[in-house]
Amino acid sequence: MGIVAGLDSSPDFTRIVVCDSDTGAVLRQGFAPHPVESPEGGGRPADVDPQAWLLSLGEAAGGGLLEGVQAIGVSAQANSVVPLDAQGNTVRPAMVGGDKRSQVAAADLIDALGGREAWAQAVGCVPQAAQPVTKLRWLARTEPEAAARTVVLLQAHDWLVWQLLGRPARRTTDRGGASGTGYWSAASGGYRPDLVELALGHQAMLPEVIGPADAAGTTPEGLLISAGTGETQAAAFGLGIGLGDAVVSLGASGSVMAVHHEALVDQHGMITSLADATGMHLPVVTTLNAVRTLRGTAELLGLPDLESLSELAMKSTPGAHGLVLLPYLEGERTPNLPHTAGTLAGLRRESMKPEHLARAAFEGMLCGLADALDVLRGRGVDVRRVFLLGAAAELPAVQAAAPALFGTQVVVPQPSDYAAIGSARQAAWALGVSQGTLDPSTPPVWQGAVAQVLEPGEELAVGQAVRQQFVSVREQTHPGALRA
Repeated sequence: MGIVAGLDSSPDFTRIVVCDSDTGAVLRQGFAPHPVESPEGGGRPADVDPQAWLLSLGEAAGGGLLEGVQAIGVSAQANSVVPLDAQGNTVRPAMVGGDKRSQVAAADLIDALGGREAWAQAVGCVPQAAQPVTKLRWLARTEPEAAARTVVLLQAHDWLVWQLLGRPARRTTDRGGASGTGYWSAASGGYRPDLVELALGHQAMLPEVIGPADAAGTTPEGLLISAGTGETQAAAFGLGIGLGDAVVSLGASGSVMAVHHEALVDQHGMITSLADATGMHLPVVTTLNAVRTLRGTAELLGLPDLESLSELAMKSTPGAHGLVLLPYLEGERTPNLPHTAGTLAGLRRESMKPEHLARAAFEGMLCGLADALDVLRGRGVDVRRVFLLGAAAELPAVQAAAPALFGTQVVVPQPSDYAAIGSARQAAWALGVSQGTLDPSTPPVWQGAVAQVLEPGEELAVGQAVRQQFVSVREQTHPGALRA
């Protein structure tokens, strides 16, 4: 038996799981928050000193947590940029998260290359405010001196791997992390240095993209460090999803991703063509409105929490007596309606009851995510079951409606540290390949996630009628918004 560790450096904390390399059984765990001050007004900071990640890592690994570990995998928050100078020092704090400062820069970049379709063809995605390529444009325009001193570009997991290895001359990343930058194409498997220059104003050194089972290197103590990857890819690997599986994530906003055998180019920009952590592809479609729809409705109805909203919704029936909520409260990305607002349709005397509005909120959120699923299905992505993630996935109103509205089996995994587990699985893969016990094309088979399985059953026809009711209102309000 070998012992491996997975390290997940999220925006708020570091989690470490130590696992049996053969079965994936979790042997021990560590946790530490990131010592990062919130900006005025709360929320997450847009700039973070990467040393905070190392401090958190050291605290999480304290007490001999890594004793006996032979390999470590690293995942970290996506959409981060760590700009380094010629000596390998940070030029400025890392730019992280959904950085709204870059919204104008994103629009500038889209125009500079000739439009959304040009970007989709080049790198499989259209620049958004959060993406590294857009952050580089913001840096060049807002902090030109820092931009001029930037010689090397890393992301969070690249930087952590590099630090763990003792800052060697070779810097690496993986396909998954590279595919989210906006200057690497999952379809071609290569960088677009011209896009870095377009954004930053000059060329920069980029990390070598290594394979899913490759090792980034070995520490002086002999500890193998695997390629690492982004948090999204690590979580998908930790869940063990494969062809035919999709993951619907219920955060304030929502996302739908699925494993596919090839990169997808979407001229409308609704699909972001990521690579996964296994050598496959992970097309992603996002919605701006998921749980924020539920929270807004709970506030409107004077309810203290989402559990109360769910309880109220369960007093209604499928279709909410004809009440339909288009949940575009923050504008929307799928369909692409950035300046729109939500719509409440079907108001009749008999539908004007709190329980029907509560039900319409859940159905509207799930129908919006079903729209995102259909974007992938429309491009040939096979979806035979849906993994539903997020705290809201446990709500009875979500579980009652999701299988019928998605039109497929729904799996609700037990909450766990899937990104850290996925990182550990990657470490086990790289360790096995280095020892000659595993094939570079076949990851280790680990025990699957403990999960609740929900079937659409007899409710499928009812669910599809509810979905058609939603689509009808969407088409009346925003004709052709989701047509290719």
